Amino acid sequence: MWAKLNEDKNAIEEIITTEKVITVNDIKHPKGLFTLWNDTERLEIGIVPVTTSGTHLNINYYNEKDPTYAISSDKKSVVRTIGVKESDKNLSDLKSIAKDKATTDANDLLKGFDWLISRKVTADTAIPSDVITYMAAIRTDHKAINDAIDGASDLDAFIALHTDTYDKAGNLVTEVARVNRWSDNKDVKQYMR
Repeated sequence: MWAKLNEDKNAIEEIITTEKVITVNDIKHPKGLFTLWNDTERLEIGIVPVTTSGTHLNINYYNEKDPTYAISSDKKSVVRTIGVKESDKNLSDLKSIAKDKATTDANDLLKGFDWLISRKVTADTAIPSDVITYMAAIRTDHKAINDAIDGASDLDAFIALHTDTYDKAGNLVTEVARVNRWSDNKDVKQYMR
């Protein structure tokens, strides 16, 4: 990314995000100037690199302000600042989205057993007790996840529900985030289709 500065190099005329043909002082320059020229050569015609300061916020939870651009004190670059919070996302909307996802996740975990339910209805063949136990556990998990989402009193509490806990080294997950914690299907995998 580059910036085109005005003749005095005290104002940004344009932010350039892709290589392109550019006209400076009525002279048309090929797009190769962005790859074949060095920074000193581009500086002579007022084209400077853009560096980035900051990191993007998690867009799942926050609205971010548009980036700001400032010419460096030596006028040899432009600093793009990102990651400035404009506002939190609406907690009520976030809760609704999270509860919809929990319902979708629960349905996805259970749909592999639909054939057993159909077989029970059409041929009165018993559903294995391990499957019944697992399906009940998924419904219990679904309720617990929704209750936790409803119970989040603020955005920080809501984010905590989506955050895994790691060991001291930060390498291994010691506790899966509440919204992603479902009963283990190891005892019923053989019945899934």
